[in-house]
Amino acid sequence: MFKNAVRMLTVGAALAVPVAMVPAAQAQISVGISVGFAPPALPVYAQPPLPSPGYIWTPGYWGYGDAGYYWVPGVWVQPPSAGLLWTPGYWGFEGGYYGWHRGYWGPHIGYYGGINYGFGYVGVGFEGGYWNHGSFFYNHAYSNFGGVHVTNVYEHNVVINNTVVNRASFNGPGGYQAHATAQEMAAANEHHVEPTGMQQQHFQAAAQDRSQLASVNHGRPATMAAASPAAYHQVAQQHMQSQPISAQDRTAGKSYNPNNREANQDQRISNGLRSGQMTSGEAARADRTQSNIDQQVHNDRAANGGTLTGQEKQQINGEQNKASQQIYNEKHNGNTITPNQVDNREANQQARTAQGLRSGQMTSGEAARTNANQAGVAQGVHNERTANGGALTGQQKQQANRAENRNSRQINNEKHNNEKMPKAK
Repeated sequence: MFKNAVRMLTVGAALAVPVAMVPAAQAQISVGISVGFAPPALPVYAQPPLPSPGYIWTPGYWGYGDAGYYWVPGVWVQPPSAGLLWTPGYWGFEGGYYGWHRGYWGPHIGYYGGINYGFGYVGVGFEGGYWNHGSFFYNHAYSNFGGVHVTNVYEHNVVINNTVVNRASFNGPGGYQAHATAQEMAAANEHHVEPTGMQQQHFQAAAQDRSQLASVNHGRPATMAAASPAAYHQVAQQHMQSQPISAQDRTAGKSYNPNNREANQDQRISNGLRSGQMTSGEAARADRTQSNIDQQVHNDRAANGGTLTGQEKQQINGEQNKASQQIYNEKHNGNTITPNQVDNREANQQARTAQGLRSGQMTSGEAARTNANQAGVAQGVHNERTANGGALTGQQKQQANRAENRNSRQINNEKHNNEKMPKAK
């Protein structure tokens, strides 16, 4: 059942409890499960105050259990022993599936997909603090001390050269494109320690908390973070007693996908425009393809009372695979353009559509309209540049800006017209 969405890779692995395993190499997926669609975007949340000196922050992430994706709150935890640091787990795209690479404790931070989890986990390494002679020194720039007195403190901000705010929660097409560094590969071969008992109880509690299910909270979990596993366990226990996860929740969760694939493609087009890897003409072609797919999804859902059949999901996935290859080819065919204001405006509109799809504020039908309009603007810019030897006149820039203003209003209207994405894809 659900063979096209989830497959088991390790016999006996518990779906709800990610247990540490050392990744042999970046490209391999050392996981217990893999999923046919991407996890939701990382939510934005605040770090709770440090409970007491000696705790280390572990960022929140999307786990996967028998009711689909669920959010494991970020939490302060005590390490198994002094000198150990936490390498977060991450989702990586490999062989057509998203596989979970488990987190672990070790003397150095290893590879975690380049994902910016925040709070010192900026994609590579850990900027939240370091060990020195058995004491942990905290970076005040990434740590919330609250009223706790901390002796070992320093402050160092890290500038991330990333013009696109990326909330992706996975490594791969549509997410982060990072590769393991030599230091991270070396860390992968060091002695690792599994998550502590408290951490594993934390995983389990989140998996049984209905309010943490993506299919219920639509990417906005009830509990984003907690001061300690014990603090969250009390909340989770109350939720389990008041509204336990039902069989209907499990069925809905396994098929829930808030249009992540469509959103990821729009975000990739946005990134290509912003970096100069895609020209306006290339973006226009990609936009038209996405508009056609979005419209097909909308039509299929309308015909089936808001859902897609298994056959329709397979067909859409096949078309998105072709679209993904098209975007990749457009970004790597050698046709580039110097990043500029006009293309940045186009990129911003694409990113807004992606965010609307991911959050559920835009339906596939609405995204089809916005992508069609973006294709029209991008094609117009391409034609004028071609006619002018690659440049736009001042008048043409103003004309393109007016067209983008209209598109911007349309996107805003589509996102705030109270038409919501169906829960099941």
